[in-house]
Amino acid sequence: MSAPGAESLSARLCQRLRTAIAENGGWLPFDRTMAMALYEPGLGYYTRGTPVFGSMPSSGSDFVTAPEMSPLFGHTLARQVAQALQATGTHEVLEFGAGSGALAEQLLEALGDAVQRYTIVDVSGTLRERQAERLARFAPRVQWSNAWPNEIEAVVVGNEVLDAMPVQLLHFDGHQWLERGVAIEGEAFTWADRATTLRPPGEGVFVPGTVTEIHPQAEAFVRSLAERLQRGAAFFIDYGFPEAEYYHPQRTGGTLMCHRAHQADANPLVQVGEKDITAHVNFSAIALAGQDAGLQVLGYTSQARFLLNCGLLDLLQGADVRSTAMAQKLITEHEMGELFKVLGFVKGADFGALGFAAGDRSHTL
Repeated sequence: MSAPGAESLSARLCQRLRTAIAENGGWLPFDRTMAMALYEPGLGYYTRGTPVFGSMPSSGSDFVTAPEMSPLFGHTLARQVAQALQATGTHEVLEFGAGSGALAEQLLEALGDAVQRYTIVDVSGTLRERQAERLARFAPRVQWSNAWPNEIEAVVVGNEVLDAMPVQLLHFDGHQWLERGVAIEGEAFTWADRATTLRPPGEGVFVPGTVTEIHPQAEAFVRSLAERLQRGAAFFIDYGFPEAEYYHPQRTGGTLMCHRAHQADANPLVQVGEKDITAHVNFSAIALAGQDAGLQVLGYTSQARFLLNCGLLDLLQGADVRSTAMAQKLITEHEMGELFKVLGFVKGADFGALGFAAGDRSHTL
């Protein structure tokens, strides 16, 4: 069910989207459509103030992330963050897109005095209010920003941040690539393709009818981080694949997906603003963007291997049955363990990151 007022917010957002399409000649690239659906001030999915994070649909939430699933996620990640803080000689953690604040709470609990300042960069004012309430006991070490710091000396973390960045859609008709955008048919939104010079990376073979994504905004985000990071490390946890898997010939429908009330669907043109829109991460492109901009890749592996390397099993000693069951979902292959990956970067230091000590897959990028 929609939250009270959600329908009216969605109607206003749809009208704003129709105006944008009309002003752009009757066609809007999908990345702009996705940006409006998610982040239009006061109307977008992440900016309208309705709950999105939670473990059960009865809470009004649409999906669950690892920190909401088990506090052991953040407590285990904290071991890697602690090592990176010490190795880089930094004392600040910078988190992008802190969501409910659960991960920040877990990291602050586990890291203690090792963190002198915890900065959250989040575009959603309503989420920032909830984060502030949740993290009140850690004041004044916690601060918020809606813009990039000019210079960063910190350990950066981003859990399910890259997948929420707008993507461009490409359609291969068997002869040429077309950019897929959004038009209007009657009162409804519909797909419409236009000629483009854009191409997926690499020299893959594509089946006619293939629709896939490219990620210029996520890549630009990592380049911006590289430009500002003077000294420190960064760890991104998200669902995705290396390039060879992402653009596999059998993946003809791409990875674009919507989430509402813990149900998934593949149509972002209905219930606009009332559901999440995501795309899997091309980790090869993210790693290359960071490397070309001056970052060193620390490692790349599955979430399961990363958490096990960081000592999740040690933290499970003495845990009750429910805590153990929830933590198992973090590492079980058919749950989050294999689909989610961790990519690490470093700048201004050199160390062997704990989380990639065994099972590093950097060679697959």
